[in-house]
Amino acid sequence: MTQPRFTLPTIAALALTLVASGVSAQDAQQGGTQAALPKPTALRVGDVLSGELNALKTRTKGKNGPVYQLVSEPRRLPAPAGLCNLENGPETFQIVPADDAQASQLKTHRGKQVALKIESVSCANEPGQMSEAVVTKWSLLK
Repeated sequence: MTQPRFTLPTIAALALTLVASGVSAQDAQQGGTQAALPKPTALRVGDVLSGELNALKTRTKGKNGPVYQLVSEPRRLPAPAGLCNLENGPETFQIVPADDAQASQLKTHRGKQVALKIESVSCANEPGQMSEAVVTKWSLLK
C-alpha cells in the first residue's frame, strides 16, 4: 500500500487558496453590512437614553472617582457634535456623576437596564474618556 505524499509547496498552495477564499467571503459580507447601517436617531437635550449600565475604573486628573458607561443604540448628538466623527454615531456613553448622591444612585443600578434623561452630552475628546460620548448632566428615571 502506498501512502500519499504532500510536498511542502502543495500544502502551501492549498493553505493560500483557503485563506484567499475566506478573505473574499469576508469582504462580501462586510460590504453588505456597511450599506445597511441604520440612520442614527437624534439625541436632544431632555431626551431619554436607555441601555445597560456598566461601571468603569478610571483615574481622571489625579482623582479616583466612579464613572459609568451606558451602552445604547447609535445616536446623533446635538450640533455641533453631530456623529462624533463616527460613521453611525456614538453607542457608548460615559456617565459622569456630579456628586456622591448621583454616584450612589448609579451604583445600585450596575449591570441593569436604566433610563437617563439627558441634560448635557458631548463627544469624548480627552485621553481619560473611555466612551464615544460623555454625559455630564443627567437625571435617573425610575
